[in-house]
Amino acid sequence: MKDLQRMMKEAQKMAAEMQKAQAEVAELSFEGAAAGGVVKVVATGDLHVESVVIDPGFFDGEPDADDVETLGDAVTAAVNDALDKAREAQQEAMGPMAGGLGGMGLPGL
Repeated sequence: MKDLQRMMKEAQKMAAEMQKAQAEVAELSFEGAAAGGVVKVVATGDLHVESVVIDPGFFDGEPDADDVETLGDAVTAAVNDALDKAREAQQEAMGPMAGGLGGMGLPGL
């Protein structure tokens, strides 16, 4: 019974540490870029896009269909780049703690 109580206390402590780490990562910003920096995206650590900036020089004159498609591809790539960086930071912050919970025989945590 004491082992179970000890495990529960450890699990509660790790859960609190994980929440703290999640909150800290959520406060961070991550910049992604594409098309040589023509498109830049900033996302938060909790995977929300804060801004998209497109260099005004992207279009030379009137945009055609290829320009619009290229711009869409660049925005998509920049968003994914920023979100990948945020996910990596989440994994780095949570990795050691999540591994510790699994080692205590608590599946899914």
